[in-house]
Amino acid sequence: MIDKLHYISQSPTGGSHLAAIEKVLLAGGKWIQLRVKNQTETEVLSLARAAALLCKTHGAKLIVNDYPQIALEAAAHGVHLGLDDMPIAEARALVGPEMIIGGTANTFAHIQQRANEGADYIGLGPFRFTTTKQNLSPVIGLQGYIDLMEQAHKAGIQIPFIAIGGIELADIPLLMQTGIHGIAISGALTNQPDLLQQMTSTLN
Repeated sequence: MIDKLHYISQSPTGGSHLAAIEKVLLAGGKWIQLRVKNQTETEVLSLARAAALLCKTHGAKLIVNDYPQIALEAAAHGVHLGLDDMPIAEARALVGPEMIIGGTANTFAHIQQRANEGADYIGLGPFRFTTTKQNLSPVIGLQGYIDLMEQAHKAGIQIPFIAIGGIELADIPLLMQTGIHGIAISGALTNQPDLLQQMTSTLN
């Protein structure tokens, strides 16, 4: 079961990924994606193992961004792969049939690719411009989600879609009307983890 609310970790000013993750878990978060950039794999593995323990304590799932082997070694629940990361089929052979594998998409061609690759869910975005990610793909916008969900429906693609990229609390009701399964939030929850309950109630 893919949760409707995903927290994508980031380190706040003067803080750490683990501190930010713990705050979201304490607020009730149940799906955490550890997304660490510009650090060595050894450092990422150390963070992943610590995050896995935190998530286990709070009954949450941990997804590791970019690194299938680290997800496996840290006993995470899954891995999320960008379009330039390891192919999903190769990752599946590495991590086995039980681990959740999510894949990034920005266009309908990407959606078809991810569906054919056997992704368990698709992170579709960005909704709007965000400084969280470098080399940002073209912004989709609300109408873009409406169009892409309609295309996916017509093509019989029923994978859960998670909207991502600069999403705020006020955006959620309209986004959910497009047919997506849920949303991924980074900055809004890193800065205000107390918003989680409002976001969760809006999603349900």
